[in-house]
Amino acid sequence: MRVDLNADLGESFGRWRLGDDEALLPLVSSANVACGFHAGDPATLVRTCAAAAAQGVRIGAQVSYRDLAGFGRRFIDVTPDDLYADVLYQIGALDQIARSTGSRVSYVKPHGALYNAVVHHEEQAAAIVAAVVATGRELPVLGLSGSALLAAASAAGLRVIPEGFADRAYSPAGTLVPRTEPGAVLDDAATIAQRAVRMARDHQVVAIDGTVIDVAPESVCVHGDSPGAVAMASAVRAALAAAGVEIRSFADGA
Repeated sequence: MRVDLNADLGESFGRWRLGDDEALLPLVSSANVACGFHAGDPATLVRTCAAAAAQGVRIGAQVSYRDLAGFGRRFIDVTPDDLYADVLYQIGALDQIARSTGSRVSYVKPHGALYNAVVHHEEQAAAIVAAVVATGRELPVLGLSGSALLAAASAAGLRVIPEGFADRAYSPAGTLVPRTEPGAVLDDAATIAQRAVRMARDHQVVAIDGTVIDVAPESVCVHGDSPGAVAMASAVRAALAAAGVEIRSFADGA
């Protein structure tokens, strides 16, 4: 058994610090690095990519709506053409930064409200996929299983990576419970670790109403901006290892 473990990194901005990237990087196999649209200034992104390259952690472009003030967690009814250009810009910028540190962008993952929107929003999903295709690199796309995004990426011939969330509550329909609702974000490290193991080994997760949902994630996410993120990621990594699950990036060898 093998699974990727990813976290959101590079989300500090100027003197404002968010998360502990240095402590998280040794624990994960893939880093979803902000691209400056929801978080992350250029100097932060250079430091994050350099640290990820030094640790041998794969770098993903975490593309977002243009929403620094809202941390990318507000839906924006952007036109497909504008979203295509924004995503292409973000991938290109982060890839050049990553290459300057001896690495490169190895996959693409939407952030926040954009991630949730393209579960169902077909036009925005298609815009993201078109931008990935335009890079000419056939980058894998990381997203929620059953989403419009992964369907569009698969139809375009891209590799799709279904993702599971150890620290987020699921609805009975298999979507993420909105952060505005009670219980949407989990904070108990032991519980999160158990959920990660069940996802990776048994391909199941328990929804917020007790329903057991079938999932088959190739990558499990622990949010880097959550309080106690390092303790959670440590617990998840230890629990996966104890269960005989190898932690390895899906992008290794790509």
